[in-house]
Amino acid sequence: MKKFFRKKFLLPLILTLFIIGQTTFLIAEKSNGSEENNIFENIELFTKVLSIVKKDYVDDKSFKELIYGSINGMLSSLDPHSSFMKPDEFKEMQVETTGEFGGLGIEITIKDNILTVVSPIEDTPAYKAGVKPNDKILKINGESTKNMTLTDAVKKLRGKKGSKVTISIFRTGAKKIEDIEIIRDIIKIKSIKSKIYEDGIAYIRLAQFQQKTTEDLKTTLKNISKETGKIKGLVLDMRNNPGGLLTQAADVSDIFLKKGKIVYTSGRIANSKMEFFAHDDGNEGDYPIVVLVNAGSASASEIVAGALQDLKRGIIMGTQTFGKGSVQTIIPLDDGSALRLTTAKYYTPSGRSIQAKGITPDIIVEQQELKTDNDTNNKMFLREEDLQGHFEAITTMEKKKDNSSTKNKGSVTNSSSISKSSEVKDFQLLQALQLLKALQIISHK
Repeated sequence: MKKFFRKKFLLPLILTLFIIGQTTFLIAEKSNGSEENNIFENIELFTKVLSIVKKDYVDDKSFKELIYGSINGMLSSLDPHSSFMKPDEFKEMQVETTGEFGGLGIEITIKDNILTVVSPIEDTPAYKAGVKPNDKILKINGESTKNMTLTDAVKKLRGKKGSKVTISIFRTGAKKIEDIEIIRDIIKIKSIKSKIYEDGIAYIRLAQFQQKTTEDLKTTLKNISKETGKIKGLVLDMRNNPGGLLTQAADVSDIFLKKGKIVYTSGRIANSKMEFFAHDDGNEGDYPIVVLVNAGSASASEIVAGALQDLKRGIIMGTQTFGKGSVQTIIPLDDGSALRLTTAKYYTPSGRSIQAKGITPDIIVEQQELKTDNDTNNKMFLREEDLQGHFEAITTMEKKKDNSSTKNKGSVTNSSSISKSSEVKDFQLLQALQLLKALQIISHK
């Protein structure tokens, strides 16, 4: 029986050994004879189960389907970020890193065995529908996500433009599950957005780390410098940035740093140990930087925040970040499929691992709803201007300003492209702008 069994399943056994590959080789090399026997006993156990399923399962499944399922199960048992991608899924992932794909526009993960939103991507259907970081997705089109793999969840959320999907989410503090219907669209992610505020303060929104993010950021900074003459302060907004490419995170950090280690990775195999350093190209600028982060800031965005914080190049403001401190390597396989395998953990310049901890901001600022100045019901104190019959004061300085107003028409702060911080409705952004203004005042004293 054993002889027949081994002959019948020699091909699947060889395929399994090939998939296990280098890991099995390393284990066998370091183990004693008893452990080596256990390895092959377990492989024999696998082929027995494969035989039973192939023969007795209610529906006929091909060996390829069963092998794919086995690999997927093995990887999903490791951690929430390791997974197996079938050929079509691998192609879709490659398209995604270029910044355009079909779906809802959310980054998801498995957290505490629950499908969880890391972050909605700005200006996507999910973002516009009100999906928020840390939302728990309990159902997709009525199907429970319990025990659903990350790959399967992504596949169910993706779809043709114009098609609908309903996700059932539970939000911390909510009393019941909420059903959100979202119409799928082609997701075109613009990784960089920018704005200029008065006093030479620039705002750059970094939505995700894609293949051209560093190049686009350099171009944006050059254009801002041309318009303002000189950048005097920068708000780098990485809130709800789910991450992306490790190399892009290192390169983005390098834009603002003259020297020092940006990030390093450490794993079991030699090529998982990497170090990234800053290079002085003379264009880093000496302006103060405030980095905005929140619970939706993950992975690559945490690398940038951690580097700028450790090397004292920026002030981190906002709330605790997501805490994804691991590195995934994409390993293509011969049949067009691929492994997404966690091969290392990354560390900030000071040696901090942010895995499951996140980056703690230097200044913690919770998001709040701003009240308008015109809302008299919200005034806490009575001022002179509120008293009936108060005097209007005109100082000598104000008269001089009125007489010389025509002289200031050419200043950059009067440009139609310059926004005033008083127009900002985002509380965290407003605090960042005010901090940069305060730093300007101090530096001029």
